Order: sequence, then structure tokens, then C-alpha cells
Amino acid sequence: MDNYGTILLVEDDVSLAQWVADYLNNQGYTTHVCERGDKVVSMVKSTNPDIVLLDVMLPGQDGISVCRELRQFYHQPIIMLTARDEEMDEVIGLEVGASDYVIKPVRPRALLARIKAMLRTTQDNKPAEVNTNIIQVGNLSIDTQARKVLLHSHEVNISSAEYLLLNFLASNAGEVVSRDAVFKATKGREYDGLDRSVDVLISALRKKFNDDPQQPEKIKTIWGKGYLMVPSAW
Repeated sequence: MDNYGTILLVEDDVSLAQWVADYLNNQGYTTHVCERGDKVVSMVKSTNPDIVLLDVMLPGQDGISVCRELRQFYHQPIIMLTARDEEMDEVIGLEVGASDYVIKPVRPRALLARIKAMLRTTQDNKPAEVNTNIIQVGNLSIDTQARKVLLHSHEVNISSAEYLLLNFLASNAGEVVSRDAVFKATKGREYDGLDRSVDVLISALRKKFNDDPQQPEKIKTIWGKGYLMVPSAW
């Protein structure tokens, strides 16, 4: 069977972890399981997974703080596994660097679709080996090879999910992009009508770039149409 990639599943429910791991292995992935939050960093460094599935509630160290720690060195997708009634986990997870989230109880086909979409998006966003790796919008500069963002020559620290969104908006600066287009470009899937993650990321980007959330000038929401990065505002 073909190997489609390596997955690190972080889940303390042993039976659930084994069931999900078996399913993913049968789909052609190599799946490692970690049952404690305080063991994740060392396992990521030793297994170098293509994607991490990270539960929020874990013994040893919670998933939110694990995600924050991973983002200091790990730039591949992280999908958070959150309980249905813990809405703030989704928001906080995205703020500390999660790429996406899946609501428990886990549905295997839906999880597999998210994994495939995130890995496809990561592959599609790998920079081409040409000397066109700088996106310039006013005083905003994005180095797509180093994944570095500068505003007025000062580096701005943003998460992996924020970077993908900012990159897409900057690549289409001056044009209104639909929510569906944003989802396809940053998550590899269509908008399902319920997911709030792009709104969270837009809010986070406005905050980091001092864009008034009540009357934004740099990243505008065009009601009923989508989002607009305004080149002259940068």
C-alpha cells in the first residue's frame, strides 16, 4: 500500500486512539500515537510527522499549550480535536497556531477529508524555486520562501494559519475574494456554512497589524461578497 504521509495522533483515550490509528493506517498513512501532552514535542522531533492531530484535553500538558510550544519550530499542519461544547477551544487553538479543528466525536471520513485537504494545501503552498518569493503590498512584505512577514521592515510574528490567510489575501490584494475561495486556498476545502475559523483569523490579523476592527482599512469585510486587502492602506 502507498504511504500518503506520517501522522502523529495525540489522544489520551486509548481505545479511540487505536481505532482512529487503525483507520488511518488502513487508508495508507503511517500513524504514531501519543497519549500525553508532555510527550508531544519529543515525539514530533523524533517522528517528524506531516501532520499532527492534537486533542485539547490531555494529561501532563493541555493541547493549547502544546500547540503553542510546537509552533516555535514545527510548521506543518496541526488539527485540533475539540469537544462540541468547548467553543473557546477552537478560538484559542487558532490563535496559538492550529491550522484547523475537528469537533468530537470524531467521524473517520470527515477527519480523513480534513487531513487530505490540509496536506494538499501545504503541498500547494510550498514555494517554487524561482526568484519571485517576495509579495509586496505597500509596506507589507511577505517572503514566501522563509515564511517571514515584515511591516515597515519590522518582522511580525504570525501563526501558520494566519500566514496562509495573509499570503492569499496579499496575493489577491485589491480584489474581493469570497469566503469559499479563502477556504479552498487555506484549508483545501469548501466553506461548510458553519466554520468560524476564517473570522477568527481575520480578527487576529487585524489586531496584529493595528487595523481597527470596527472600521478596518487594511483588511475589509465586504458583506455578502468576501474580503478585500486594500493595498493603499498598507
